[in-house]
Amino acid sequence: MCGRLSQYHGIHDFVDALSMPYPLVNSIGDQPLEHYNVAPTTRVALLRLAEEKLHADLVRWGWRPHWARDRAAPINARVEKVAHSPFFRAIWPHRAIAPIDNWFEWVDEGGPKKQPYLIRRRDGRPALCAAIGQFSAEPNEHDGFVIITADSAGGMIDVHDRRPVVLAPELAREWLTPTTSNQQAEHMALNLGEPSEAFEWFRVGASVGNARNQGPSLIEQLAK
Repeated sequence: MCGRLSQYHGIHDFVDALSMPYPLVNSIGDQPLEHYNVAPTTRVALLRLAEEKLHADLVRWGWRPHWARDRAAPINARVEKVAHSPFFRAIWPHRAIAPIDNWFEWVDEGGPKKQPYLIRRRDGRPALCAAIGQFSAEPNEHDGFVIITADSAGGMIDVHDRRPVVLAPELAREWLTPTTSNQQAEHMALNLGEPSEAFEWFRVGASVGNARNQGPSLIEQLAK
């Protein structure tokens, strides 16, 4: 996963897709997010369960433990290693869902620059991405999250060899539930992510390469 995504729907659209029967604590607001070109270190809308309430907060995309100040904060964690990695040990039990409309990858097609592609669910629903992070009642500089990624499969390999672990709504709800064991969460992330057939991808304009650019034109398919 290259590190660029979109969240342009409103938080209630994402909550509806998750369909979790808990009161919502919404610190984001009710308007469409309209974030078409989200880069790492940006605060991203995140869903998590705490004290039998579903919390919707903006959390920084990227995290590192306090002792790893000599490296940049990763934005992703490989599903093959995350459950047993000393780097992510402190946050592995703290699960969240990053609901996104799509993500972007760049492909070398032999031209002078790599070609950006947009990837999204075929059914038009948000992609509920498995995530883990550090969350505080009073947000601080140590808070952040990472998206869990897995190997791509099928035709998606031609776009990128890694992809976010996207969970079906019923599995996303289980992922968030505190009674789900760490072992079951690892099994879900390793084996139960949505298959590549659930997604579609197409070329988009080069403007998405500049994170300052925003707007719905960034997600329009290029004419073939």
